[in-house]
Amino acid sequence: MSTFTLENLINRVSIIMLLAFMLSRLGLFRKLVSKKEISLGDKVILSLIFGIFGIIGTYTGIHIQGAIANSRVIGVFVGGLLGGPFVGILSGIIAGGHRYLIDIGGFTAVACAVSTISEGILAGMLKRRMERSSHRFTIALLAGFAAEIMQMGIILLLAKPYESALELVDIIGIPMILANGIGIAVFIAIVDSVLHGMEKEASYQAQLALRIANDSTFFREGFDNETATATAKVIKEMTNVAAVAFTDREKIIAHVGEGEDHHKPGLGVMTELTKYALNSDTYTIANTRDSISCSHRSCKLKSAIIVPIKQEGNVIGTLKLYKTQEKAITMVETELAIGLAQLFSTQLELSRIDQQKELLARSELKALQAQINPHFLFNAINTIVSYTRTQPENARRLLQHLGDFFRSNLQEPANEVPLEKEIEHIVSYVEIEKARFGDKLRINYDIDEDVDCNIPPLLLQPLVENAIKHGVLNKLEGGRVDISAHSTPGGTEIIIEDDGVGIPEETLTNLLSDCSQRDCIGLRNVNERLISIYGQDHALNIQSQVNKGTRISMLIPTGKRTVAA
Repeated sequence: MSTFTLENLINRVSIIMLLAFMLSRLGLFRKLVSKKEISLGDKVILSLIFGIFGIIGTYTGIHIQGAIANSRVIGVFVGGLLGGPFVGILSGIIAGGHRYLIDIGGFTAVACAVSTISEGILAGMLKRRMERSSHRFTIALLAGFAAEIMQMGIILLLAKPYESALELVDIIGIPMILANGIGIAVFIAIVDSVLHGMEKEASYQAQLALRIANDSTFFREGFDNETATATAKVIKEMTNVAAVAFTDREKIIAHVGEGEDHHKPGLGVMTELTKYALNSDTYTIANTRDSISCSHRSCKLKSAIIVPIKQEGNVIGTLKLYKTQEKAITMVETELAIGLAQLFSTQLELSRIDQQKELLARSELKALQAQINPHFLFNAINTIVSYTRTQPENARRLLQHLGDFFRSNLQEPANEVPLEKEIEHIVSYVEIEKARFGDKLRINYDIDEDVDCNIPPLLLQPLVENAIKHGVLNKLEGGRVDISAHSTPGGTEIIIEDDGVGIPEETLTNLLSDCSQRDCIGLRNVNERLISIYGQDHALNIQSQVNKGTRISMLIPTGKRTVAA
């Protein structure tokens, strides 16, 4: 093996690696290699990119014995590993065909063209194995060695005269195997670094959006100047954007940061791109000062991302994030703005649900059925979002529980439901809360098999929720909630018991008779429904001791109701 050949070939491979690193900085390439499903158009683009890399590898090669020691295989092989057989074959045809057609090296032209295409096919066949493996660098390294060994074999088979081919392989074989194998592995490592960086960036954006949303629940009170300004201040403080603004369909309702001296609430929507976002339900990006359409001479705002905000499926306004440099809106700001707009749209929808709940409050049964807790829904969404990338199956399971929970809440009023169905409703609620609080929350079920009982719908969930929120979760270490149902001579006894912080005696005395706090509305509603349906003898029985826990029991009588619902 010639040390000179190896050193020079490594230098040539270094050029390819430098170009690979520069390519990894391009947004188009990052987008292409990060896609789970690659379209035919994407495959053609990738084939062109890696085919050109192969051509560059040819031109940067070293002329030896009437042939070229080169790094052409790197681009073609990496293309096959990332894009599959189509990309491997097409990029191999591009680079191998170029090697065959141009006059830069004589007797190995056919062998090099055939080996280049063959290596592209081999790489494409290894794509799925690469995707499943956690040792991508090692697989790329070994596969690169194997590909180059195959190329040496093809040269020996096809290049004539054989003696010249053998002498050439003796000189370039080991240097090309080592240099190109390492080059392929390093190229894959560069791509993996890009993907890892994008995943971290996406995770950061999701966490930032959730932190902002958690700290800015003002839209639960509606979409107006006051709530928009408060929300804009939170976003401005937690990000590096120059300014944050909100508009409704006609005017600015909030602007915080650079330009707030002249982008004042009440002024009409100026930017054509904002009007486009309002009318098309599509986000837009302003890359220049002119596209922002501000007539103020000293305005420093030069780029912006504009995202629609919706309620009940209709666009009611926009969120705008500004920068003071032209073309400064990156994928980071774009994903953040889109995520925030979606979360704010959810808050506004929850605000609407709140209003509907208040309108139905006069009807106790309907009120309970419409009593979707917006805070619970928002936290559930946040929890599920946090699982989507790391535990997709768990996220799917939680979504099913969330759907079951709200299906029960929104069903048509019914006089009674089987206890089993009510327990299923509680399980859906509890699974979501357990996902949020983990080991801090333990739930035990003890339901006798012979229990055959119908109860008013949504009777138990408020009690379980109360035990969790105001009982065990107020303890630093969390706690346990026991849900049990047993047959008795008088009917079915249902017990909700926790080992939480308990209720002070002075509070317990008037808990159901004089309830002015929101925390006890659920208890009072359940108690009043029990009394109205079954009579005073079947009111809630609440026992509690501070720092020991609370026990709530009820007796559902066998047979007919004493009072109509």
